[in-house]
Amino acid sequence: MSKADHMLSILWMLQQRRRTAAELAEELELSIRSVYRYIDALCASGVPVIADAGPGGGYSLPEHFSAAPLFFDTGEQRALVQASAFARGSGYPYVAALDGAIAKLKRYSNAAQLSQMERHEAGMEMLHAPGAALQPLLEELEACIAGSLTLQMDYRKGNGADVSARSIDPYGLVLWKGQWYMAGYCHHRQEIRSFRVDRIGGLRRTGDGFVRPAGFSAREFLLRGLLPGQDKDSALVAVIIQSAEAVLNDLCSHWLFGHMLAERTPEQASFLLDEASLYSYTPYFLLPYGKALKILEPAALRQKLAAITADLADYYKE
Repeated sequence: MSKADHMLSILWMLQQRRRTAAELAEELELSIRSVYRYIDALCASGVPVIADAGPGGGYSLPEHFSAAPLFFDTGEQRALVQASAFARGSGYPYVAALDGAIAKLKRYSNAAQLSQMERHEAGMEMLHAPGAALQPLLEELEACIAGSLTLQMDYRKGNGADVSARSIDPYGLVLWKGQWYMAGYCHHRQEIRSFRVDRIGGLRRTGDGFVRPAGFSAREFLLRGLLPGQDKDSALVAVIIQSAEAVLNDLCSHWLFGHMLAERTPEQASFLLDEASLYSYTPYFLLPYGKALKILEPAALRQKLAAITADLADYYKE
């Protein structure tokens, strides 16, 4: 058995009842010196082993130790405390449970581990835009997704004031650009659709259930609706852009351009875009880059960008 196996075996045995070093050594077929070494290793890892000397003594664990987390190494501890900061910034609905888990991790760590975790926790933060308080809605949606429960939903489409009631089978949640979306089967439209959670006015369980399609991904469904040419018959146009490597790296990090990248060299990138976004959305996104990039193809995109720039110049001349 490895060192880790022996340590876990001792831990499990101590969780059952108090034991002496001799009892541990006999049951695990180890020397008493090895038992002492593994006990020391458990203490160094943060396990609060209690050592009582004298008759009736031995090793034991506190009664509350059953609530302690599993062993985490330094890298895992760092990842957990830092990931919790990202979860909070995303609007994650179970922040109270998350805080409890992190508090438990810290409570059952020794002083050196705690100090290191706190340094890593303070060293990474995130900025996020303030949004609507969606915690109750996200909690209910997540519970019904996991439980395959149909919901009656009050939904406000767009910025309009009209609210419609519809029956929904919620399949999954996805966070995109600071907004939460729910993808599910709409019984009114009789198709799978996506809905912005901040536009949901209320949720009620109907008592009915559903079967979620095998392998369904809310992320992939939302992405198919956003990307041009996905499940559509529209032809795609090659957009070739020349620029410095750093500029192209920034351009390719954008959600649309990154997914539609066809070919890339250090100083040139080729994208495949549909005509609708090519002459509506794309020119306005490329405009802030100014002279930092050059559009090689298509010529129509260059002309569109020139017309937008001319209109903008005329506007500010007035």
